[in-house]
Amino acid sequence: MRAKVVVNDFDMGDAYFIVMSKDLARKLDVCSGCRVTLIVNDRRLTAIAGITDKLESTVVMPRSMYESLGCPKEVDVEPYLTPQSILLIKKKLRGEKLSYEEVFKIIKDIVGGVLTDVEIAAFISAQMSIGMDIQEMVYLTKAMVETGRKLRFEEPVYDIHSIGGVPGNSKVSMVAVPIIASAGVFIPKTSSRAITSPAGTADTMGVLARVEYTEEEVLELAKKVNGFIIWGGTLNLAPADDILIRVEHILRVDPLAQMIASILSKKLSMGVNYLLIDIPVGLGAKVENLEKGRELASLFTQVGQGLGLSIRCALTYGSQPIGYAIGPALEAREAIETLLGRGPMSVTEKAVSIAGLVLEMAGVAPRGAGRGVAKEILSSGKAYQMFKRIVEAQEGDPNVKPEDIPIGKHKAEVRAPMDGYVTGVYNQPITAIARATGAPHDKGAGVKLHVKKGHKVKKGDVLMEIYSNSSVRLKEALKLVTKLKPITIEGMLLETYPEII
Repeated sequence: MRAKVVVNDFDMGDAYFIVMSKDLARKLDVCSGCRVTLIVNDRRLTAIAGITDKLESTVVMPRSMYESLGCPKEVDVEPYLTPQSILLIKKKLRGEKLSYEEVFKIIKDIVGGVLTDVEIAAFISAQMSIGMDIQEMVYLTKAMVETGRKLRFEEPVYDIHSIGGVPGNSKVSMVAVPIIASAGVFIPKTSSRAITSPAGTADTMGVLARVEYTEEEVLELAKKVNGFIIWGGTLNLAPADDILIRVEHILRVDPLAQMIASILSKKLSMGVNYLLIDIPVGLGAKVENLEKGRELASLFTQVGQGLGLSIRCALTYGSQPIGYAIGPALEAREAIETLLGRGPMSVTEKAVSIAGLVLEMAGVAPRGAGRGVAKEILSSGKAYQMFKRIVEAQEGDPNVKPEDIPIGKHKAEVRAPMDGYVTGVYNQPITAIARATGAPHDKGAGVKLHVKKGHKVKKGDVLMEIYSNSSVRLKEALKLVTKLKPITIEGMLLETYPEII
C-alpha cells in the first residue's frame, strides 16, 4: 500500500516507530502497536505503528528512519507477521538451549528494529531467570559482532576493560593507557559513557578531548598515535549492545551472559586480540568476594577461548572509591595529577598494576615484572608525555593543567560530627550522591573525598566536598548525605555500663 511520507524530528531512541493515518491502518488491517514493513526500492525496515485520524494515506516517521530509507517522498507499507525471533525467545524462557542460528536471528531482529522493548525485555529476563551456558555466551557474542561493523588494524591490538561498579574508577584507564602506549604496545581503547555511575571513561576523557569518531577517523587516528581513548557509541560496533543496555537500564538488571557478551563483542568489533579485564571485588562492588570474582574470571576466559580472544583477568580491590575524585571533571583533574606523579596512591597502584599485566601479555616485560616496568614508565614522565600526545591527537589542549579544568560553581562541604576514625566510605551511597549532583551530564558535578577508611578525623574536619552547576541538585545531593550516610566515623568508646542516671 503506497503512502505519503511526512518527516518529524521526534526521537524514539533505538526503536523504529511510525504514526500512520487511520484509513491506511484500516486497509492494511493493522492496529496501534502492530508491526509494519516499510519498503523503498530494495530497502526494507520494520517499525511499530501508531495511528492518527488527522491524516490521509500518510506515514509520519522520525528523521533517522527517513534517512535510512533514502529520504523518500512515498513509501510502500505492508503488515508484518509475528517474527520467528519471538518464538525463539519463548523457547529460551522454557529453559531450552539456543543454536547459533537462533541466537543470531534474535540479535538481528533487535538491531533491525523488529522487536519491541517488551520483547527485548523478555529476552533479557530469560537470561536472568534461565541463564546461558558457555557455548550460548559464545553464540551471543558472535551474533552481536556479526550484526555490526568491524575494524581491523595491521598490528596486534591490546585493550583493558573494567566491569565497573566502583566510583572513581573511570580515571584509571586514562593513566594506564598512556603507560602501555609508551612501551610501544598498540592500545586503541574504546570506552563507554556512564549508565548508572557518576562517570564513564569516555565522559572523563571527554572533558579534555574529542571522543566521538567515525570508523574512518579512528583508522587515521591510529596512524598518529599508539594509543587513544574514545567513545565506542558512534562506531556502530555491536549495535545490539546499545539497544540491550537501554532496556537493561529500564529494568535495572544486568544479566551475567549479557554483560560478558556486551564487553567482548565491543572489543572483538574493535579488532582486539588481547584483553585485560579488571574485576573489582569487595563490599559494595558488583562482585562481593574473591570466590565470585574467580568464577567470573573463569567465565570470561572460557568464552574468550571460544572466540579466539586471549583474556587475562585482574581481581582488584573495590570496597571503596578509587582515588578521591568522583565525577568527570574532578576525575580528569586527578588523572593528570597522577600522571604528573602527585596523584593518590590507590589510582597510581591500580593503574601501574593493570598496565603491567598488559605489558606482560605483550611480551614487553617478563611475567611478574610488568608492574615494575609500568611504574618506571610513569615515574619517568614518559606516560605523561604520551598522554599529552593522545590529547593533542584527539583535538584537545595537551598543556592543560589540573587547575585549568572547570568544576561545578556551587559547592558544599560535609564535616565530621565528632572525633574518631573513618570506619567506612561506601561505594553505592557515594555513587548516588554524585549522580544527584548531575554527574555525568554535568561534567563539573561530583564528589571530592577528603578521607578514606582508617583516617583519623577531628570534629569539624571536612570529609567531602560536593560540586554541581545546579543549586537545586546540590541541595538534593545534601539530602542524600543525611539519608545514606556515605561515610561512617566511630570513636573508641562504644558505651558505658551501668549507665549513670
